[in-house]
Amino acid sequence: MAYSATPQVGVVKPLRAQGRTPAELLRAPRYEVLPTDNAAELVAAYVPREVTITVTASPRRGMPRTIHLAVALAKLGYHAVPHLSARLIHDRVELGQILVALKDAGIKNVFVVAGDAREPAGLFPDALSLLAALPPDHGLTEIGVTGYPESHPFIHDDMTIQAMWDKRRLATYIVSNMSFDPDGVKRWVGRVRNRGVELPIYIGMAGVADPARLMRLSTKIGLADSARFLRGHPSWVARMFRPGGYEPGRFVNALLPDVAMPERRIAGLHVFTFNEIEPTERWRREMLAEIR
Repeated sequence: MAYSATPQVGVVKPLRAQGRTPAELLRAPRYEVLPTDNAAELVAAYVPREVTITVTASPRRGMPRTIHLAVALAKLGYHAVPHLSARLIHDRVELGQILVALKDAGIKNVFVVAGDAREPAGLFPDALSLLAALPPDHGLTEIGVTGYPESHPFIHDDMTIQAMWDKRRLATYIVSNMSFDPDGVKRWVGRVRNRGVELPIYIGMAGVADPARLMRLSTKIGLADSARFLRGHPSWVARMFRPGGYEPGRFVNALLPDVAMPERRIAGLHVFTFNEIEPTERWRREMLAEIR
C-alpha cells in the first residue's frame, strides 16, 4: 500500500467523560464495521454522519483494506477510526506510512489492538509495543486500546487490567470487548476504576445481528477473539438463539445507573455491527424515538 505526505505534530489529550443517559449514548455511538467490499456503500446508505465508524483489521484482509476503507469513509464525511493491528504491521516504516495516509485523510483517531494473527508480521507482538513506537509527530489526538470485561482466551483478568494500566499514558480511551452481560460489564468498570485507570471507556456491545451470521462472520473475517468468546460462552449463544434472547435495547438500559455516574467515566457505546448496518441503525433510531 502506498502512503505519502508529512506527519503533523499532535498532542494526545485524555477525553472528558461524564455521566450519560441512554439517549445521550444512542445519539452518537461508534459502529464497528468489517472491511468488506460493500461496507462504504452500506454505511453511506444508512448511517448519519454523527455516528463514528471504526474499521476492523484482520489477518485475512490485511491492514491495507482497513486503511483504504477508513480513508474512503473520511472522504464521505464520517469520523472514521481505523483499527491498527500491531501483529499486522511490519516495522516503523510501515507504521509511518500508515500515519501519513491517515493524516492526509484528516483522520486523527485510531484504535490500537494486538490483533488476531498467530505470529507477528514484524516488530510489534502486542498493542503496547506499537503504541511505544509511535513517533512524537504522529498527528493523532485520540488513541484507543482494548479492555476485556469477559476473560480473555489466553490472558488472566488481572493481566488485562494491568495492561490497561501500562498503556494509560500512551492512550486516551478504552473500548471494552463485546459482552452480553451488562452486570459483568459494570463490575469490570468498577475493577478498572479501583485499579486507578481513569481513561474514559466505550462499552462494547453487539448490535442487531443474527446469531448464526455473527458466528460465521466472526470466523470468516478473522475476528478470532469474538469467535472464541462466543464458543467459550455457550449459554449466552443459546440465549441469543432463543426468541427474545439478546436485545440491544435491554442491554443499554441494564447498564444503568452506572453509565449515568460521572465517576465511572463512560464515554459512549461501541456497537459491533458485523455489517448488519441497516438493522442496527434502525434499532438505534427506534429506541431514540421511544425515549423521546
